[in-house]
Amino acid sequence: MVIKNIDVATVAKKFLVKGYNIDPRAAELVCSFGSFNDELVSEICKIARGKFIICEEDVRAAIRKFSSSKKDIKQTAVDSGLKEKREDRESLRILMDVTGNSVCEGKIDDFVVYFNSRLEKLSRILKSRIYPTPIAHVGKRRIETVNVVGMVTNVWERGEKYIIQLEDSTGSINCLATGKNAEIASELLGDEVIGVTGKLRGKTIIADRIIFPDVPVNGNGGKKRDFTIIFLSDTHFGSKEFLEREWDLFIRWLNGELGDRKGEELAESVKYIVIAGDVVDGIGVYPGQENDLEIMDIYGQYESAAEHIDRIPRRIKIILAPGNHDAVRQAEPQPSLPKEIRDLFSGNVYHVGNPAFIEIEGVKVLVYHGRSFDDIVAKIPRLSYDEPQKIMEELLKRRHLSPMYGGRSPMAPEREDYLVIEEIPDILHSGHIHTYGTGFYRGVFMVNSSTWQAQTEFQKKVNLNPMPGNVAVYRPGGEVVRLRFYGE
Repeated sequence: MVIKNIDVATVAKKFLVKGYNIDPRAAELVCSFGSFNDELVSEICKIARGKFIICEEDVRAAIRKFSSSKKDIKQTAVDSGLKEKREDRESLRILMDVTGNSVCEGKIDDFVVYFNSRLEKLSRILKSRIYPTPIAHVGKRRIETVNVVGMVTNVWERGEKYIIQLEDSTGSINCLATGKNAEIASELLGDEVIGVTGKLRGKTIIADRIIFPDVPVNGNGGKKRDFTIIFLSDTHFGSKEFLEREWDLFIRWLNGELGDRKGEELAESVKYIVIAGDVVDGIGVYPGQENDLEIMDIYGQYESAAEHIDRIPRRIKIILAPGNHDAVRQAEPQPSLPKEIRDLFSGNVYHVGNPAFIEIEGVKVLVYHGRSFDDIVAKIPRLSYDEPQKIMEELLKRRHLSPMYGGRSPMAPEREDYLVIEEIPDILHSGHIHTYGTGFYRGVFMVNSSTWQAQTEFQKKVNLNPMPGNVAVYRPGGEVVRLRFYGE
């Protein structure tokens, strides 16, 4: 298996598994070679045998020897069964994904750059709607009504009133929210970017309006297409509670084996399946998880996942993103599954990170596993796991997939905030909470897909009641059909 566009981190991991460290410059040399496979890795390790760190000279020697045994290494890469054919690239494009682009080291400076990126991106959206004054200049101009845009750094409750502290790149200011604005302020999550219009009284703005970046009205979902997309998530292969019978029924339906003509016509229209994370149950995700596992080895779980997904008809393209149970870093944004795991899957499976912004034949789909839902439900009492589409509305209103920092959703401080919803999607797809819900918000189709795992002992303890075996089949620009494979 030959892979192009490999990154330094992936190269380092590959050699680390074999017991070697590799000098960063040597790893960059491997990346620049244009071809990376197990044969090349073996050749480099053979030359570096006995060393602790692989250096540039080892890589150069291996490349010379490896190249001489291949007539045309680049042509081999082209002909090696790479997943993207020309027609695939035209129908399926990745518009945004952290995979291969992660540069954060977790330093304090990284967090400064990260939050500045969030502020800049969301301020740009708000500034197209109001004309704000830099916070440091408020009070220096003789105007009664002021507009400001900033990041929420704190919110205090004062009886029936709320004080919002806003900060931009020039300074900070307090805004007093009363009445309806107090209700809005009570649901602010922190670290989100908003606009405030009001009157300046001393050094405080008395808010008349609180403005979210929000998505504009986006029509009715665009032109109706002649194909459908299935949305899945939280398959949890490897769990004792994985619904084998229900999955088999789903596969039989996809293959037109249930004897239902209407169902067969719908199944034949399916051209894509999008899976929003928690492909496997994972290892050590929560206390006592080993009691819930059928497969105790993480690679065994992914082998099982690949076998089950391989039963899906090859005519269907599958886009697969990770979640918090998968074998990638926990901090968001998450890269796609490691190469060793990706290689287990068939050529019709396309791996992306979490989140990922993709385009399917002109339809823009934002895929996000949904871990931030836990923070949002805990903060806003009117929301619940039973209506996930209402949680998703809050993400669209705030134009951010995880607006609250410091909760249950860990964040990697990349130099760019990949969780800002800069471009309006046609579809927002999530999972994570094991319940089903769909809806439209300002023309954006929202779908929180179901799970393929029955209730575990751990879920009983935390009072999580899943809604398994529900499948959304959506025709872009048209209707959504809900199929139930669990229960009756």
